[in-house]
Amino acid sequence: MSEMIRPVDAAAIEGRTLRYYDYCMAAFVALLICSNLIGAGKVASFDLPLVGAVTFGAGILFFPLSYVLGDVLTEVYGYARARRVVWVGFVASLFTALMAAVIVAMPPAPGWGDQAVYEKVFGQVPRIFAASIVAFWAGEFANSFVLSRMKVWTKGRMLWTRTIGSTVVGQGVDSLIFYPLAFWGVWSNEQVITVMLTNYALKVLWEVLLTPVTYQVVGFFKRREGLDVFDTAVDYTPFKTRI
Repeated sequence: MSEMIRPVDAAAIEGRTLRYYDYCMAAFVALLICSNLIGAGKVASFDLPLVGAVTFGAGILFFPLSYVLGDVLTEVYGYARARRVVWVGFVASLFTALMAAVIVAMPPAPGWGDQAVYEKVFGQVPRIFAASIVAFWAGEFANSFVLSRMKVWTKGRMLWTRTIGSTVVGQGVDSLIFYPLAFWGVWSNEQVITVMLTNYALKVLWEVLLTPVTYQVVGFFKRREGLDVFDTAVDYTPFKTRI
C-alpha cells in the first residue's frame, strides 16, 4: 500500500532509511559512465522528413534516463542528496578515465594485433572524460540548484516548470563547457558548434516530451518513500558531500 506523502525539510529525514535512493545513485552513475565511454565520441546523423540531415552526439541516447533520474534525485530526495550523487559520479568518472589511460598505455602482448584499433577507440577517452566531468559537475549542480529553488518558489506546484527550466540552465552550462573542451581541434569548428547546439536543443526537447513520464516516475518515488523534500534551509555549496 502506498504511504502518505508528507512535505518535509531535507534535515527532517536525516538518518531515515530511504528505499530507492541507493538504486537511483547506482543507476545514475552507470548511465553517466556509459554516456561518456560509449556515446560521447561518436557523431551520428539522420535524415528527418521536412528537416533534412540532423547531426548529433550519440551520447544523447542516454539523456532521457539520466535526466529523469536527475529530476527524481533533487525533486524527491533534495539538493543535498543529489549533490552526493554528483560527487559519486564525478569520482567514478575520474577512475574510469584513469583506468582507460593506463590500459591503453600498457604494451600489447606479442602477436596481439588490435592495439591500433584499441587506441583509436579509447585513445581520446582521457580528454573526453576530463571535459565531461567538468561539464557534468557544473551542469548538474546548476540543474539541481535551479530545480530545488524553483520547487520552493512554486511551493511544489507545476513540476514541469522546474524540470524544463532546470534543464534549460543545466544543459546550457554543460554544453558550453563540454563540446569545446572535448572536441575543439579534433572536429572542425563548424562541427563542434553544430553538434553543441543540436544536442542542446534535442536535450531540452527530450525533457519537454518526457514531462508526462517524469510526472509518473517522480510521483511513484514520492509515494513509495512517503515524502516530498523541500530545501528550505539547505547549504547550496557544491564543495561538500555531507547531507
